[in-house]
Amino acid sequence: MADMAVLEPISYEEATSIEGWKEAMQAELKMIHKSQTWELADKPSHKKVIGVKWVYRIKLNTDGSLNRLKARLVVKGFSQQYGVDSMKTFSLVARLDTIRLFLALAAQMRWKIF
Repeated sequence: MADMAVLEPISYEEATSIEGWKEAMQAELKMIHKSQTWELADKPSHKKVIGVKWVYRIKLNTDGSLNRLKARLVVKGFSQQYGVDSMKTFSLVARLDTIRLFLALAAQMRWKIF
């Protein structure tokens, strides 16, 4: 690890100048398209556009060697104001620990799960 230094890019421009990061961004866009988590729509005239940001992380193996470069496209949801920009809140993400806890509780209480 001391012989090699891989740095996470600070900006989109920096990331696009490195082939490995470009591939990571393409993989993320492909996964977003495959999972159909969004749909293209016209912008309502009375609403503002929510920006997005690329987040870059280096994933390492347990021995410290490079596993892969990971790029995530995230929405800047903090720029929204509830009741002004949006009337709904939605998050597709659920932690595995939470799901396990819910299933264990449902089994113990003999609840039906749909």
